[in-house]
Amino acid sequence: MPMDAREIENLIKTHIPDATVTIRDLAGDGDHYAAAVVSEKFRGKSRVQQHQMVYEALRGSMGGALHALALQTSAPEN
Repeated sequence: MPMDAREIENLIKTHIPDATVTIRDLAGDGDHYAAAVVSEKFRGKSRVQQHQMVYEALRGSMGGALHALALQTSAPEN
């Protein structure tokens, strides 16, 4: 069963509470999303480390209920 965009956002915000999360359903099928995640916790971390933090927040949903996620992460601009 596909994941709802709110569920994705809630999982991310539970793990990264200060995150600003924007989710878009790319194909209208509930399986292909794009997410932009901005968090102070990303500051000083590599892009790979930032993405790992988001994937950890999704608790193994990738490849299962969540088929595809185009991910953009960053620390807030000063």
